[in-house]
Amino acid sequence: MTSPRTVALLGSTGSIGTQACQIVRDNPDRFTIVALSAGGSDLELLARQAVEFEVPLVGAARGDRDDLVGLILEVMRTTGKKLTPEVVVGERAAQIVAGCGADVVVNGITGSIGLRPTIAALEAKSTLALANKESLIVGGPVVKALAAPGQIVPVDSEHSAIAQSLLAGRRSEVRKLVVTASGGPFRGMVRDDLKKVTPAEALKHPNFAMGKVITTNSATLVNKGLEVIEAHLLFDVPIDDIDVVVHPQQYIHSMVEFVDGAVVAQIGLPTMMVPIALGMGWPDRVPDVETPIDWTKASTWQFAPLDDEAFPAVQLARTVGRAGATYPAVYNAVNEECVEAFHAGRIAFTDIVDTVAEVVDEHTPDAGDLTVEQVLAAETWARGRADELLAQH
Repeated sequence: MTSPRTVALLGSTGSIGTQACQIVRDNPDRFTIVALSAGGSDLELLARQAVEFEVPLVGAARGDRDDLVGLILEVMRTTGKKLTPEVVVGERAAQIVAGCGADVVVNGITGSIGLRPTIAALEAKSTLALANKESLIVGGPVVKALAAPGQIVPVDSEHSAIAQSLLAGRRSEVRKLVVTASGGPFRGMVRDDLKKVTPAEALKHPNFAMGKVITTNSATLVNKGLEVIEAHLLFDVPIDDIDVVVHPQQYIHSMVEFVDGAVVAQIGLPTMMVPIALGMGWPDRVPDVETPIDWTKASTWQFAPLDDEAFPAVQLARTVGRAGATYPAVYNAVNEECVEAFHAGRIAFTDIVDTVAEVVDEHTPDAGDLTVEQVLAAETWARGRADELLAQH
């Protein structure tokens, strides 16, 4: 019997992280957590996770180290467990955890702050189970140049579905990728209606419980735009050969169309357990990680084209993805600033993508091969320019 695969988990207290912990909890013969990191918004949960899984390395991006150590000691007192973990707190915590040399690093961080941890995991030769799409999107060629073949395993449900569907044929036989979208909470609405929607309404995703940024991105379809760029980078398929179709039920997670007209789809309940488990165990599947679809019950699945007039984020992402360089970093950074402004009541829902488009149009990338420093500089400029524009509202 082989020993359990060691796992470093970034974003352990978030949605991806807590589900990954459940998979480890249910499969101790397959996985063992050797390092955890979190943003720091819930140090109590981080401490409980560290003690439950007896983790030797624990990190938090924010907070007080003494507070985290104290919380770990308190949990040990109540559980009777004893451990002496290395505890790191600060902006480099996730990088340190990612670079610990675990068999698998699950990057469940939200936002482009996941770029340096992604690089650290790749440099440590760990398999990268990537839920942090932004790090690949903004890092682009930098990340791809570091990754060995098969080193990055997608955890986004859409890209996991594509990876699984691609196994049905040779890469030379692929005609296009089809990424499915729920349509978000505002599916079917026209642009004039979207100007009036509230932050609370934007957070009512029809199928998934996610954080503020990702849920809002699903409402604007920015998330789907990012996924098109991610699919282009992950699978080396041209942007124009990646379609988006609205599928509200989200049972079909994405599809691959082959040159003979066959379409292969990955189907499952609208949850993240299968893609997370597959990312951790790739290429092996984890038995019974999710309940199969009950085919004895009647159901209806719908498909519709995307309304690019009401939701222009995907078309903008195509333009950004074709341009490459630091354009994707600008697209993502401005969107993050605009999401915060929208939830603060400073701008309307439609101003989010409008502002992203305006800043992208103003951007001029540096010449030469892309570097991490160029990406970070472009992000800094983009956030600053976005703040200037948002201040005019």
